[in-house]
Amino acid sequence: MSQHKELRDHQREIYFFRLRLITSFVFMLLLALLLVSRLVFLQIFKQDEFSMLADKNRISVVPIVPNRGLITDRNGIVLAQNYSGYTLEISPAKLSKDMESTINELSTIVDISAKDRKRFKKLLTESHTSNSYPIRSRLNEQEVARFAAQSYRFPGVEIKARLFREYPYKDRTSHLIGYVGRINDKDSEQLDDKGLAANYRGSDYIGKLGIEQSYEEALHGITGFEDVEVDAAGRGVRVLSRTAPKSGDNLKLTMDIKLQEIAEEAFGNFRGALVAIDPNNGEVLAYVSKPGYDPNLFVDGIDSDNWDALNNSPDVPLINRPLRGQYPPGSTIKPFMALSGLDSGKRTASYAISDPGYFMLPGNRHQYRDWKTGGHGRVDLFKSIVISCDTYFYSLANDMGIDSIHDYLEKFGFGKKTGLDMEGESPGLLPSQDWKRRRFNQIWYPGDTVSVGIGQGYTLVTPMQLAYAVSIIANSGKGYKPHLVREITNSTEHTVKEIKPEVTVNLSLKPEHLEIVKHAMTAVTLPGGTAAYAGSGAAYEFAGKTGTAQVIGIKQGEKYNANEIAERHRDHAWFIAFAPADKPRIALAVLAENAGHGGTVSAPIARKVIDYYLLGKVPPQSRYAPQPEEKEEPEND
Repeated sequence: MSQHKELRDHQREIYFFRLRLITSFVFMLLLALLLVSRLVFLQIFKQDEFSMLADKNRISVVPIVPNRGLITDRNGIVLAQNYSGYTLEISPAKLSKDMESTINELSTIVDISAKDRKRFKKLLTESHTSNSYPIRSRLNEQEVARFAAQSYRFPGVEIKARLFREYPYKDRTSHLIGYVGRINDKDSEQLDDKGLAANYRGSDYIGKLGIEQSYEEALHGITGFEDVEVDAAGRGVRVLSRTAPKSGDNLKLTMDIKLQEIAEEAFGNFRGALVAIDPNNGEVLAYVSKPGYDPNLFVDGIDSDNWDALNNSPDVPLINRPLRGQYPPGSTIKPFMALSGLDSGKRTASYAISDPGYFMLPGNRHQYRDWKTGGHGRVDLFKSIVISCDTYFYSLANDMGIDSIHDYLEKFGFGKKTGLDMEGESPGLLPSQDWKRRRFNQIWYPGDTVSVGIGQGYTLVTPMQLAYAVSIIANSGKGYKPHLVREITNSTEHTVKEIKPEVTVNLSLKPEHLEIVKHAMTAVTLPGGTAAYAGSGAAYEFAGKTGTAQVIGIKQGEKYNANEIAERHRDHAWFIAFAPADKPRIALAVLAENAGHGGTVSAPIARKVIDYYLLGKVPPQSRYAPQPEEKEEPEND
């Protein structure tokens, strides 16, 4: 039996073997090329990016908070300064235990009071970021040492060196300087919107009110940075590079802190406001809001007890009265009304009325009463200012009409902001027919106009507006924009930027009309005038106008008796003035809330301030202190 043997095709096998070998080689070559190209891409084209990522693992960027700029008065006396101290801070996200247990354990090492706990909880509720929050501030060296020895027990808790803001004059400058407080979520959003968030890395504080807020960008400075090499545990090993921070600019204000203290003390226990301006350049010399508060309470975050005491006080110490308080101007409006009557031709200097003690509109039996029962007899324009005759200005207002009054008084800044370099100014209210139609959907009545003539009715002003307005009279029609900052000193270049006076109005007042009103205002402080008591014995002539602004209305036929009215419902006492009368260097407005009559309360306050500013002396307290309100019908306005 023959066997058939199949023979292999070696050539064919060799061919397929070589084909597989070549395919494998090509595949391996492609893989090698892919790997090389990837390496080239990562090592060359992505070198910067991955070097940066590697550095981030090795290098920590630490922000360096700049020193906040100082704030001084015009004479270089420090009103806001910095000092360094230690704080014990908790980072909630890094705690290994619950918050309450951690605080309780910490209190066995460092004294933590109930107020500290309340303030800490308030900070937590105000911000929801992952920042650290101080549970204790201003630690002494012994407390720092005790915690350092036990710090390993408290992950998420650390001692930090911080710069603190301090206000040495406390409530004397609270509404002027304002304060700084910890940055909250709202602040962070605003910084993001302004593109300033990067400059606040590491910063915990920001200006909240007053000059601190209005000049925040200048005061804060520019944050610096350190590149710190860290080990695997995140501990700093060495500083690789450093970009120094730029300290904030220093501000020199226009105000005189000694004059401010004189004004504060002159108020005694009265609530109110005072604004004094140099009419020749708009510099604010004194800025008083009574009562004030201690701004140092807010720097670390105010505790709930102090916050409730301030927020619920019937004296409302948190309101910035010179800028935000809006009050009827009372008879302080009369010099401006007199000018409007003269300039419009509705009155002449010789025009006189017979004052029976009231005014009645034609065809109306309602009596608009003068403050003096029985009236003042024959009254011309000059006398109407000196004795503050209401009847004269009732008649003048009725003859002029509300829209003419509005247009004229608006020139002096009533009904709009003065432009003071501080945020939060109120515009007051200067009524017109159109305003009442828009506000109440009602027509304007002649009786509304009569009330406006003596600074009552709908009219509202701020003390800042009145001080600005009287400075325009003092400066014969020229008004300068009020400002609080005099100089800004660059902290690195040490260059000084002076704030130049800015003319805001230059009214074409007839000199003869202005002279009549100024002369009458000077007579207000002389015997027979409503501020004669305050003007007694002055070594200079000064011009002024008293005002008594009603808080509540008195019914027809009834008589005002302060003793029968709750203290908060009594009249406000106003006084506006400038001195010396012939060449004014200071113009001011004084308001004493619910204090009665301008001539017996506010005018003596103004006299004390003017005496110090012009003469450098303080009159005896017993002579020039605000006088008690009369129990009977007042003899002056």
